[in-house]
Amino acid sequence: MKDFSVLKQTVKAGKVADVRRLVDEALGDGTAAEEILNGGLLAAMNEVGQLFKRNEVFVPEVLVAARAMKAGTEVLKPHLVKAGVKAMATAVIGTVKGDLHDIGKNLVSMMLEGSGFAVVDAGVDVAPEKFVSLAKEHSAKVVGLSALLTTTMPSMKGVIEAFRAEGLEVKVIVGGAPVTQAYCDDIGADGYAPDAASAAELAKRLIA
Repeated sequence: MKDFSVLKQTVKAGKVADVRRLVDEALGDGTAAEEILNGGLLAAMNEVGQLFKRNEVFVPEVLVAARAMKAGTEVLKPHLVKAGVKAMATAVIGTVKGDLHDIGKNLVSMMLEGSGFAVVDAGVDVAPEKFVSLAKEHSAKVVGLSALLTTTMPSMKGVIEAFRAEGLEVKVIVGGAPVTQAYCDDIGADGYAPDAASAAELAKRLIA
């Protein structure tokens, strides 16, 4: 495999223009788009996720790295489509009904994209029916529910009940400041993650 160390460092540093240039150069050298995606862009975001978990980088660093990764992915997209490369799975993610917080949700979206998922962002204040319809529409394998308020946590249970009523086989993961593993178990979710990087790892494990 080609050495992607420079590309990875450039993604982690958030240098958008340089990432685009390096991806273009790698394509020009005949490197496969999928190899650049996995060995360069996604590998860099995986490293950022691990650093974030260990509190060695913080939200601003994750945001700039994710923006750089997206820029590189945009360059690759037509080549990936041409080669028939698809995302590993689709994840629908949103903040539950009654809750308008989105920073945690946005971070999880970035980490999921950085792990090879196609992400459908449902937004905030999302009703159970909307989660169900988006999961159906996009054939999602994973649904991520976020809540920052204790008063909106019961909405998570409503979403899980809506999926059960429809008989849809999706893995539902939950997270947010007041959410715990015990609450996850209590409402019958498939998994709980304490941070964005763990959420992406959990989603990958659940569909493996």
